Amino acid sequence: MFDATARRLLGPTLDQMGRRLARHGVAANSVTAIGFLLGVMAALLIGFGHTTVALLPLLASRLADGLDGAVARATAKTDFGGYLDITADFLFYGLIPLAFVLTAPATNGAAGAFLLASFYFNGASFLGYAVLAEKRGIQTQAQGLKSLYYSNGLLEGSETIAFFTLLCLLPGWFTPLAWAFGAACFATGALRIWAASRVFQTRD
Repeated sequence: MFDATARRLLGPTLDQMGRRLARHGVAANSVTAIGFLLGVMAALLIGFGHTTVALLPLLASRLADGLDGAVARATAKTDFGGYLDITADFLFYGLIPLAFVLTAPATNGAAGAFLLASFYFNGASFLGYAVLAEKRGIQTQAQGLKSLYYSNGLLEGSETIAFFTLLCLLPGWFTPLAWAFGAACFATGALRIWAASRVFQTRD
């Protein structure tokens, strides 16, 4: 919901940083890989109970996620780069809830499973929409230049990062927060399907 706003506010700064990295020979895929490794580090710290410390690599990984696209735009965008980016993002989004589940399986297990199922459903609705949009030549730059169509929704990347930050600050509240956020994710996916039924109902 807030990704387009965040892009407008942070985009110029990220693009400037991306151009600087590109001038120093840094490749976009390398930034993606570094961001993913930082996300794995955050998940490991959470798994070992260091949730507050995990915030640093978690937020750094999301900064890298914004920078890889900026570097790509400053050099040369590739389909593989976009593919690698979205794959790394989805794995990151799964690792963080999994880490919280592993810290307290008995307490967090059911809520964590519900949350991961909601991510799975929401991600499928997002990627399916992108495939159909590409098939019909539908484009948008509301969230900047992307390798695939980014359909908006109630919950997007900005809200998910805010949610992960809240979990790290309040790990004891994981269960109620996961149930609530998971329900909102299911609602987001359902609304996207409803939107797709209106946009893609006719044959192209």
